[in-house]
Amino acid sequence: MPEFSPKILVFSTDNVSDPGIDLAGRNKMHYPSTVYVISVPCSSAIKPSWIVHAIESGFDGVFIAADGSDCSYVSDCTARTAKTASAAQGILREKSLEPGRVRMAALCSVCAESFQKHMKSFGEALRKMGPAKKVE
Repeated sequence: MPEFSPKILVFSTDNVSDPGIDLAGRNKMHYPSTVYVISVPCSSAIKPSWIVHAIESGFDGVFIAADGSDCSYVSDCTARTAKTASAAQGILREKSLEPGRVRMAALCSVCAESFQKHMKSFGEALRKMGPAKKVE
């Protein structure tokens, strides 16, 4: 039986975390090949329903690469994004899914090494949880 490789969806931001993730790729830094990135303008715009939908549709985890204090849209981006992540975790709990399938961290435009470490540790945590159950 092949080893389980969790699928991770990353919500990343155009101006702040995308360049850091791109830098990880350009520097050939290894992280799980089952990481998929969707760019958004600001991490505070992500909806809890998007996160839950991703997990119910086959992703094993969702990582939010938040803007942190570098956000050019709203001054309280980190707090708003944390509320979104927390709300999604609450919905997952209600659906008997592990809230640990959602993680968030601020990533800057030069945070390639940080991104790599987050993906490796999140992938390992998800591997221990096993595949997320799909909701039909």
